[in-house]
Amino acid sequence: MIKFRSKRFSRSSSKLGTGGATHDSGGVGKSCGMPAGEIKWELRPGGMLVQKRECKESVGEGIITIKISNVSQWHDISLEATSTFGELKILLSLLTNLEPKEQRLLFKGKERENHEYLHMVGVRDKDKVLLLEDPAIKERKLLSLAGDRVVRSSHCTISV
Repeated sequence: MIKFRSKRFSRSSSKLGTGGATHDSGGVGKSCGMPAGEIKWELRPGGMLVQKRECKESVGEGIITIKISNVSQWHDISLEATSTFGELKILLSLLTNLEPKEQRLLFKGKERENHEYLHMVGVRDKDKVLLLEDPAIKERKLLSLAGDRVVRSSHCTISV
């Protein structure tokens, strides 16, 4: 984490209508337990340096629990907020017996790619993600099963 010091910002209370005394607005760091003039910075996965938005549980840090809906089942999965949807698919493959390439994950109505980060698209603690089986792969599985049945039935001979 990178820390920079900045000038202390304060407002005069005369602007706020409370008299002539001045006081610190307390916005930038007092609630986080750091000196009032200190700003915390974070480096996002895309390489952008930005000011931290939250103190206790910052966006993109810590463990979050996601509720995964698979047509007939619910799964609660805990993982880091900075994980990708590809990593989430790997965890889901252990629970659902669907390979990661067979899975489609939808969040906020959009299918998400494997390289997208959970926190970058807005996934927070206790959010819901929809898991669907890829229809093309499902069709291939059904066709291969039907092909196996035809082959098996052709090998059976009936003797009278």
